[in-house]
Amino acid sequence: MSRISASALDELNEAQRAAVEHGLAPLLVIAGAGSGKTKTLSHRVAHLVANGADPSRILLLTFSRRAASEMIARVGKMMAGDVRIPWAGTFHAIGARLLRELAPVIGLDPEFTIHDRTDSADLMGMVRQELGVATGAKRFPMKGTCLAIYSRVVNADETVSDALAAAFPWCREWEAELKTLFAAYVEAKQKQNVLDYDDLLWLWAEAMQEPALAQEVGARFDHVMVDEYQDTNKLQARILMAMKPDGRGVTVVGDDAQSIYSFRAADVRNILDFPKAFTPPAQLVTLEQNYRSTGPILEASNAVIDLASERFTKNLRTTRSGGGAPYLVSVRDEAAQAAYVAQHVLEARERGLDLKSQAVLFRAADFSAPVELELAKRDIPFVKFGGLKFLDAAHVKDFLAILRWAQNGGDRLAGFRTLQLVPGVGPAKAARILDAMDESGAYGAVRNTAPPAGASEAWGALKDMLGELTRATAWPADLDLVARWYEPLMQEHYEDARVRKADIEQLQRIGATFAARQSFLTDLTLDPPNSTSDESGPALKDDDYLILSTIHSAKGQEWKNVFVLNVVDGCMPSDLGAGSNAELEEERRLLYVAMTRAKDNLHLITPQRFYHTQQSKGGDKHVYANRSRFIPSKVLDKFEQKAWAQQSETHSTAPYPRGPLPKIDLAAKARGRFS
Repeated sequence: MSRISASALDELNEAQRAAVEHGLAPLLVIAGAGSGKTKTLSHRVAHLVANGADPSRILLLTFSRRAASEMIARVGKMMAGDVRIPWAGTFHAIGARLLRELAPVIGLDPEFTIHDRTDSADLMGMVRQELGVATGAKRFPMKGTCLAIYSRVVNADETVSDALAAAFPWCREWEAELKTLFAAYVEAKQKQNVLDYDDLLWLWAEAMQEPALAQEVGARFDHVMVDEYQDTNKLQARILMAMKPDGRGVTVVGDDAQSIYSFRAADVRNILDFPKAFTPPAQLVTLEQNYRSTGPILEASNAVIDLASERFTKNLRTTRSGGGAPYLVSVRDEAAQAAYVAQHVLEARERGLDLKSQAVLFRAADFSAPVELELAKRDIPFVKFGGLKFLDAAHVKDFLAILRWAQNGGDRLAGFRTLQLVPGVGPAKAARILDAMDESGAYGAVRNTAPPAGASEAWGALKDMLGELTRATAWPADLDLVARWYEPLMQEHYEDARVRKADIEQLQRIGATFAARQSFLTDLTLDPPNSTSDESGPALKDDDYLILSTIHSAKGQEWKNVFVLNVVDGCMPSDLGAGSNAELEEERRLLYVAMTRAKDNLHLITPQRFYHTQQSKGGDKHVYANRSRFIPSKVLDKFEQKAWAQQSETHSTAPYPRGPLPKIDLAAKARGRFS
């Protein structure tokens, strides 16, 4: 049996050790920001295994594959031998695996493919078009909005009526049509043998409503551990409670003060109500020792979150000495805010602090635009997180659609996209080909169709490639087959094909690490790289670069020097996030998350005015802003307040030369340029 290293438990503080050595009764670990949450959870796994727990009977549920991998790597370092936890992964990945195993008894074909969000929106759009619900005089919600409503209904476990009232009130007049659309969307998925992200949780949760199935699945695991429990939705909580109704062996870890994903249907009530879900109530262990930030930063952060209306009581503390109070900086406008950030980032760099150790955080992605312009003007390299996702890139979607159609001939969306890559095949022709498809699948559909005019070579190559893929070519040779057929077409479809080719090569490298096509398609869809070329890092010529990030994307990260933009009412809280007390409390938690990313220095910036364009009356105008209500007067003593005035740039005051100027007919020059 593997043993945990002698010093592993000695490095834990008292609260961490209590959580690690806890027995089988249900346990809630409230882990404050920077308090060693991942360390505690990985130590608990190692401690269980060292004391005889079977690693194959431990279920570890996370919200990213990276988090699961990091925990398993830490466990391995603590144990004398390698430890493999086969049931560690995201909720969606574990759900997909269980659904394939249970497929024969729950009415699923185990060969189902999985649509990502963009594919799901496209399928919703196709069904929307076929039903003709958008042909009326009034504008029907677009496909993306329809999918968002559908996803809210599923993940929040709500009726369509309740979802519309809570999150989409402007769409309430379409309730009947949306119900019809959603029913047709579900039918289309079933006909094509595809699941979307929401199915992976909903079908799992529904299967667990059958007591025999819930008991069978729950009995597989002696220990169930959930990371970031404050981010779970109602479906995920239902799954956990159905599998382990008595809570035996259940450990959940999270922080109610960092619950900021209600727009994804996360429900803070799951963690707040967890202790009383069991009889007797679950034991509570609170981790308050912060290993990240200085004392003054923690005092200010505690002061902000102390004003929350409901929370688990905790006050972060640190043994780190020194450090000044966080800055509360008043600037004239957004331009001055951008200049303040750029100047102080450069000053910190001159003192020896790398750009990578500094970050600019913001409530919404568009808030950073003035800062981005200022950084570009000063030639300060930066990377922005929260942009185009890897699977949203058109060439990546093309490549995966080919593989998905070969894997599942019933995946109409994948076939529709693949066929239109061939010159001369438009939407109408692609639809006719798919309508005539028989049981021979994708290969048969192409084999039985005459090649388009002028595209016989590409069509023949497509037929040959699909034939090879249908004959189950040894993986990962499938990737090479698809790349050879697709790359010439990519040259025709995209002007920057040379840049995009790097992402295709990246897909091939990723695919080579998987045992089969199905597992590759499933895992990549569920947990893709963050952005194009993500595996190789940011596409910059500089080794050092500043981090720009939305607060949502920054959760779980830390930097030595942090700037938070627009800490004013209307931005934080957002105008759209102040409609109810629950929304307002989440906005407060968002500011708290931003503040607790800082290790040494924190700057909260409050522009006094914003320039709004295209107003309905009076044209462009300035709108004056007030400091965020989350920093009332009674907590100002936790900050160092300062006003900062942008330094004016010096310009030459010499007049332009006087006298007659030559006349030039630039229009004629332009007309004659290519004559």
